[in-house]
Amino acid sequence: MVHFGDPGELLATGAEPIDGMFVRSLRETARGNSIAMVFGMFEPGDGTRVYNTVVALGRDGSVLGYYRKIHLFDAFGHRESDKIQPGPGSVLTFELGGLNLGVMTCYDVRFPELGRRLVDEGVEAIVLPAAWVHGLLKEDHWEVMVRARAIENAVYVLAAGQVGNIYSGSSMIVDPMGIAIARAGEEEELLRGEIHRKRVEEVRAKLPSLQHRRFVVSLARLDR
Repeated sequence: MVHFGDPGELLATGAEPIDGMFVRSLRETARGNSIAMVFGMFEPGDGTRVYNTVVALGRDGSVLGYYRKIHLFDAFGHRESDKIQPGPGSVLTFELGGLNLGVMTCYDVRFPELGRRLVDEGVEAIVLPAAWVHGLLKEDHWEVMVRARAIENAVYVLAAGQVGNIYSGSSMIVDPMGIAIARAGEEEELLRGEIHRKRVEEVRAKLPSLQHRRFVVSLARLDR
């Protein structure tokens, strides 16, 4: 929608509501081409700050739902909370092509509990748009965590990384065993890959870790 801007630059001037011109134009594009879309935008927040919002559109251009980013990137010298207002904690799931999908965005990938929440909502694939800024070891972190979220939840992860300027790219489609079935580098590129519910079911039968979750953990104190 718009670049995050310089550290002192406010984002509210470029923000729009869900029913604004930016989303309306993409709804027309989705409907005209019969394609679904998941994309990020800035939505007006508390005045000076905005919501980092992800919107999902169906092939008919309908709004399937939206998610306001929960986790804010106040790390590696950045202060996202100066510009971004955290979402209230609600999640986004939707059905598309016979699969149940859920949404994370960017820094959310560092928080495995969000992935688990989505799995508990029945998702079989997680869509993860991101503007992953370059940084020491950060590209390594991106790949490790994208694959980890797929493996630990036995889901596909469709990770779209913004390219150019300060961003790392490295988009990838990862299957429920953590295998990257398609990936890109630092340049703009169109990735294609097939995802199947059968693959999710096969992996969850072979590695039923979701069934082995323990919700009560006892800690024994050892006397020495």
